[in-house]
Amino acid sequence: MSIIIGRGKQARRAYGIDEIALVPGNRTLDPVLADTHVTIGGIEREIPILASAMDGVVDVKMAVLLSQLGSLGVLNLEGIQTRYEDPNPILDRIASVGKSEFVGLMQELYSVPVKPELIKQRITDIKQQGGIAAVSLTPAGASQYGKVVAEAGADLVFIQATVVSTAHLSPDTITPLDLASFCEQMPMPVILGNCVTYDVTLQLLKAGAAGILVGIGPGAACTSRGVLGVGIPQATAVADCAAARDDFEKETGKYIPIIADGGIITGGDICKCIACGADAVMIGSPIARSAEAPGRGFHWGMATPSPVLPRGTRINVGTTGSIEEILRGPAKLDDGTHNLLGALKTSMGTLGAKNIKEMQEVEVVIAPSLLTEGKVYQKAQQLGMGK
Repeated sequence: MSIIIGRGKQARRAYGIDEIALVPGNRTLDPVLADTHVTIGGIEREIPILASAMDGVVDVKMAVLLSQLGSLGVLNLEGIQTRYEDPNPILDRIASVGKSEFVGLMQELYSVPVKPELIKQRITDIKQQGGIAAVSLTPAGASQYGKVVAEAGADLVFIQATVVSTAHLSPDTITPLDLASFCEQMPMPVILGNCVTYDVTLQLLKAGAAGILVGIGPGAACTSRGVLGVGIPQATAVADCAAARDDFEKETGKYIPIIADGGIITGGDICKCIACGADAVMIGSPIARSAEAPGRGFHWGMATPSPVLPRGTRINVGTTGSIEEILRGPAKLDDGTHNLLGALKTSMGTLGAKNIKEMQEVEVVIAPSLLTEGKVYQKAQQLGMGK
C-alpha cells in the first residue's frame, strides 16, 4: 500500500530486520538435523556466512581460517593488502589515531597505488595454505585488474560497489565495465552487487552473476545512507531481490544465491535475513571483533578512504573472542554475537526448518517491539540484548 508523502509523491513502506520476527510452525526439530549448507559459485560451505571484503576484517590468514572453519572470507584487492608489501605497520597506524585524524590518514594511506604483483601474491598465499581464494574488486578495479586475477587463479570474484547496475552511464572518456562480458570471460564465477531492487537483481542475474549481494548502507561502519540518503531497509531489500531470484529460476531453471550484505550483527539477524529469502549473509563487524582479525579491534568500510567523499567511518568494535568462538562457539557472550552457526541451527530447529530452503519459507510478522518487549532490566543493566 502506498503512503502519500505529499502531493505528487507516494512511497511504499519498507522494513528493517529489527522490525520483523519469525513465527514457529507446526513442528520442531533437533538442531543437529538442521542442514545449513549453501553453494555459491559451485563452492559448498557448511556455514552460510561470508566475511566482508574489508581491510579490518579479512587478510590472507583470516581467509584461510574461515575456509578451514567451513565459512568463506573475501579479500579486498584494492585495499591495504595489495598496496603494501607488509600491511602490519599500516594497520597499526590506522588503529592508533584519534577520531579527528583518521579520515585524513586513511586518504593518505589509500592513495598509494595498488600493486598488481601483490594481487597475485595474496591469491597465491591463500591457495597455497589450502584456503578458498575469494576476492573483491570495484567495477573500475575489475576493468584494470581482472586479467591479473584470472591469471592468479582466484576461486571466486566479487564485483562490488555501493550500487551496481547493467545500465551504468559514463562520460565519453570512460568505458564502463560490461558486466555480462566480464562474467562470460572470467574463468571463475563472478558475484555481483550491491543492489536492493527486484529489477536490478533480475538484470544482474541475466548478465551472468553467480550470486547477488543485497544491501545499501546498513553496515555498521557505513555512512552512505547519511551522506547520500540512499538505501532500502534490509528485510524489504532481501525479500524483493529474492523474488527476482525465484522468478529467474522459473524462467531459466538456474538457481542463483542471494547474499544479504550489511546490517547483520547477531545470530537472530542472520536467521531473519534467511527467512526473508537470503541463501547466505555477508558480515563485517562481527568478524572484525575476532582476535585473528587484522583490524586490531577496529572496523571501517570500503568507501571510508575516498579522497573526495568518504561514505564510511572507523568504529571501535573491540575484541571479544576467537573466530572459531564467533562462528562455531562455544559462546562466551550472551548477546547473540558468538556461535552464529549454533544460533542459526537452533532457530531452524525451533521453526521446524530442515534446510535453508525451508528456512526461507517460514512465516514472518511485523514486530517493532521484538527487541525491547520485556527487556527493561537488560537495557537498564546493559546485559544481553540491552548492550
